[in-house]
Amino acid sequence: MVENEVITIALIDDHKLFREGVKRILSYEPSFEVIAEADDGREAKAIIEQYNPDVVLMDINMPEMNGIEATKELIETYPNTKVIILSIHEDETYVTHALQSGAQGYLLKEIDTDSLMEAIKVVNEGGSYLHPKVTHNLVEDYRKLIEDKELNSNNVHAIEYKKPLHLLTRRECQVLQLLSDGQSNRKIAESLVISEKTVKNHVSNILQKMEVNDRTQAVVTAIKNGWVEVF
Repeated sequence: MVENEVITIALIDDHKLFREGVKRILSYEPSFEVIAEADDGREAKAIIEQYNPDVVLMDINMPEMNGIEATKELIETYPNTKVIILSIHEDETYVTHALQSGAQGYLLKEIDTDSLMEAIKVVNEGGSYLHPKVTHNLVEDYRKLIEDKELNSNNVHAIEYKKPLHLLTRRECQVLQLLSDGQSNRKIAESLVISEKTVKNHVSNILQKMEVNDRTQAVVTAIKNGWVEVF
């Protein structure tokens, strides 16, 4: 992000009190500006058309149209839209559906102020951001899955589960780890001392080999399968 550049934000949540609280928190950061808000997912598309915010903070449970449906519709129409789901649900089902809809981030409403601001900045730069508790749950679900498979099939399925990682080159594995750390292409390029174009090529190869649609799905798949370190 260019220094002093303002990140414009839209809030989509059916609880006005919550929206007011988030706006107040974000007002402490000079580089953030909440330019639009709505209380239903159905209004999200109109907001994007009118205000074109950099980042959309989207609730899940809302009347008329929920946040997952709204996100899917937004991404299909405006593929460059950056959406962060801000929800009370930490269950993997909600997380998976949200990310499959095209969201680049998933936060729980219990998140602290600093982490919320960091998530907005990371996603705005093209990175992905998952709430630590969500990441922990994904890792635990993976561990339980592997334990069950080891008990039932003498490790065969566990070995099969890890196969896609072996298709990645050493550099692609490094890029995947940095993606899981929430780094943008620019930050990855700086970390590995390569060009952003090279990073984009690596990301494209990773998505193709992992058979996923976007970098967020790649990160979730990598976390669930234990292919990256989670700090």
